[in-house]
Amino acid sequence: MTEPTVTPTPPDHSAQRHRASSLAQSLRQALNKALIGQSAVIDDVLTALLAGGHVLIEGAPGLGKTLLVRALARCFEGSFARIQFTPDLMPSDITGHAIYDLATEQFKLRKGPAFTHLLLADEINRAPAKTQAALLEVMQERQITLEGRALPVPQPFMVLATQNPIEQEGTYPLPEAELDRFMFKLYIDYPGEEDERALVRQVTRSTRSDMLDVTPLRPLLQAKEIMAIQKIAADLPVDDQVLDYAVRLARSTRNWPGIMLGAGPRASIALLRGARARALLRGGEFVLPDDVKLCALPVLRHRIRLSAELEIDGVTVDQVLRQIIDQSPAPRL
Repeated sequence: MTEPTVTPTPPDHSAQRHRASSLAQSLRQALNKALIGQSAVIDDVLTALLAGGHVLIEGAPGLGKTLLVRALARCFEGSFARIQFTPDLMPSDITGHAIYDLATEQFKLRKGPAFTHLLLADEINRAPAKTQAALLEVMQERQITLEGRALPVPQPFMVLATQNPIEQEGTYPLPEAELDRFMFKLYIDYPGEEDERALVRQVTRSTRSDMLDVTPLRPLLQAKEIMAIQKIAADLPVDDQVLDYAVRLARSTRNWPGIMLGAGPRASIALLRGARARALLRGGEFVLPDDVKLCALPVLRHRIRLSAELEIDGVTVDQVLRQIIDQSPAPRL
């Protein structure tokens, strides 16, 4: 007599999503305590982390760009490395190099700081293009080729690069090929008056000079948990109408008046990946058109180039993109 086969119980996807969303929201709460008055930037950075993307953060000095990455590293139980980009930085200072060991009379590979989970590329536009290009392979392929060997970096892997927009002397603009590797480009602005008051009150109570102390933050997530949340976010249901909406937004930049260079297919992919992560972060069961809208500016602003006429008139990239978003009808689900 054959024994009856037992059908395994399917996993409760709703419960998994709820737990993943709760973990992401606890991470958000911790970061908001560390970086006061920058909740929108924190949400965008967490969205990119959950979507497996990289982030370029631009802002004036002293607004907490580096602090945000340090705080994220404290909350995330993974490895963290910081590279200060300078004009004399070499590509091997990022990726690593082979050194000759006199004892064994053999070459040994010394891995660079890019072999980490979270990589802070501080003031990335201070290094020349040759050095900036050292990040291209690792950002796209999640591996680094040293001495003909392709070596994988730890997973998850995320690059958070910062640049200062007010200094142009001694800086090198990032080429389009590298800009396209960043999922989001974020602007970090001055905090509001009430937030700045709270910031000053908290910092002046600390013994850490003029910076916030991130040491009270405790690890909330491990590397394997981040990867599990990324998988849950990638599987979040998306209606075909929402997918079409994301593609329409990206394609609109290619023939919009005043845009000389439009966004490529990588922008459409980033819009949908970001929308899924944003939906999970807010605790949603599926992706809404509003999730796509929230990702549109950070996904598209570094992937388009305005015509000379618009730049002379003082029109900004964000102003043009807001016109596109306003004039592109969103689906009603």
